[in-house]
Amino acid sequence: MDRVIEKKHKWLNKRTIWFTIGGVLILLVAYNIFFGDKSSKLNVEKEKITIESIIESEFKDYIAQIGTVEPIKTIYLDAIEGGRVEEILIDEGNMVKKGDVILRLSNTNLILEISNNEASVSRSINEFENTKINLELNTINRKQTLIETERQLKMQERQYEYNKEMFKEEHISKEVYDQSYEQYNATKQQYKLLKEALKNDSLYREVQLKAMDNQIKNMQENLKIIQGRMENLKVKAPVNGELANLNPEIGEVINYGQRIGTVNILDNYKLRVEIDEHYIARVRRGLPGSFDFAGSNYTLKIEKVYPEVNNGRFAVDMVFTSEKPSQIRIGQTFRLKLELGESKQAVLIPRGGFYQSTGGQWVYVVDEDNNIAVKRSISIGRQNPRYYEVLEGLEPGEKVIVSSYDNFNEVDQLILK
Repeated sequence: MDRVIEKKHKWLNKRTIWFTIGGVLILLVAYNIFFGDKSSKLNVEKEKITIESIIESEFKDYIAQIGTVEPIKTIYLDAIEGGRVEEILIDEGNMVKKGDVILRLSNTNLILEISNNEASVSRSINEFENTKINLELNTINRKQTLIETERQLKMQERQYEYNKEMFKEEHISKEVYDQSYEQYNATKQQYKLLKEALKNDSLYREVQLKAMDNQIKNMQENLKIIQGRMENLKVKAPVNGELANLNPEIGEVINYGQRIGTVNILDNYKLRVEIDEHYIARVRRGLPGSFDFAGSNYTLKIEKVYPEVNNGRFAVDMVFTSEKPSQIRIGQTFRLKLELGESKQAVLIPRGGFYQSTGGQWVYVVDEDNNIAVKRSISIGRQNPRYYEVLEGLEPGEKVIVSSYDNFNEVDQLILK
């Protein structure tokens, strides 16, 4: 009689196996979601990137700038007097000495004005002389009157004294005596008044003559000034130097105050340097700089900082603290180093396009095998034309990608192929 044989391990059926496999897969997916590597990655060819090592070295705090040679000082030629250009005696580009006549102007209105002033001064001088003569005559007349009155006073005094004695002896009447006294006394008072008037007239005459004399002197001085304006029609070099430019043409009418040209003083030179406004807080008067030219090094310092910012740049003037190059020319340019601070030891990263991509806030750090580059946050301080100063985030000996990151889309890891 046949028996039914029971199957062992009933749980190992197909359904159970499929459930088990599915559960394992679900666990694997869940583990990957919660514990797996979620960082973004990008494959990059090593030949298309630049890798540099982080170093510790002396950081030289300087910036490289272009300086343009300018004369140490430029004197502007402005018209002191207006007029028509009659003659140009010295062309631009030539050397001039102080007082050299550069060009000559003509001005008929000025000539007429001078003639009118000369006539006015002449009339005033004549009036002054006539007044002086009249005052002299008046003084002479008063003196003559005083002399005559004094003579009469002496005569009347003698008559009075005589009548006084005669009256005492009763040889004349009292009426005759009184008349002689009154006449003598009246003449005495008249003499006193004339003397006082002559004194006052002398003082008045002195004051009036002095005032008129000063007036004439002032008019003569004004006339000299006006006549001196004729000399201003000759435009002269104010200093020794080079006539850098001369604007007028023969026949052109120049107005008062119009810019005619410039004279460059060439006993020394300066460099005009335009600097990015990023450095405006660190640039100050006295900062040193230097450049190499024809095998020699030349040193300078900032003499003047211009406060205006134009198109994101501001300007400084630098003067030589050493001998200047012998072949220096106006308009010539030099690439110079402008020192912003003292040198010191620091962790340095070479400059590269990464800074424009990240603003210096992070970099890709390459592993020892040069296979993977991982994104890392850093902090950058000062910079010069060769290096950035690393404040934190990197150590000497580590390697970073310094070329541009624009094509990396800020992924977390780069797989280097």
